[in-house]
Amino acid sequence: MSRKLRPLLPERVENLPSVCPGCLFWESEERLATRCGSRCDVEGAAWWIRVVLDEWGPPGRVAVQDGEVLGFIKYAPPRFLPQARNLPAGPPSDDAVLIACLHVRPEARQHGLGTVLLQAALADLVQRGERHVEAYAAAQAVDIDQMPVVSVDFLLRQGFVVTRPHGDFPLMRLDLKSLATWSENVEAVLESLRIPLLGRPRRVPAPFIRPGR
Repeated sequence: MSRKLRPLLPERVENLPSVCPGCLFWESEERLATRCGSRCDVEGAAWWIRVVLDEWGPPGRVAVQDGEVLGFIKYAPPRFLPQARNLPAGPPSDDAVLIACLHVRPEARQHGLGTVLLQAALADLVQRGERHVEAYAAAQAVDIDQMPVVSVDFLLRQGFVVTRPHGDFPLMRLDLKSLATWSENVEAVLESLRIPLLGRPRRVPAPFIRPGR
């Protein structure tokens, strides 16, 4: 078994664990329902990643185990995520990178993978010289499979604070200067997680039938 953190690249779009691997909720300018899969286009999602790659760099991190994608986190400067302007808490700050979404395969949940993905994102942003990160969060209980944001409690545990309150989707913020000397080996933490082995459904062999029966 080998687990790795890899950049979010166009060729990984079809294998991302979410309701719609080609979800374009954050990338759409038109106001959409705050739900994963409000707009889907796999080719459009891959094109968006190429644009961000060319202008800014990889817009996320992917956790992979033996070739299978376990989970991913997506982030970029707000100019690449126009849907953020439509959220009820108001637009994000121009000086911060925005975390768009984080999804983990159902079989790999409750083992710390979401925290590792977020820490990998923060470490990446620190290395790029970014100073602040923001994220919209769900203040109420939600279906995580359908929601393009993470929970308030999850971000609070990671050091985020609410900067723009809202009853459903507040905006939260973290000062990356506090992580400038952070040296935790995220890859080693990922390898240490006790995630159950993931496998494809087993094929059941067809019963043997003797000739003439």
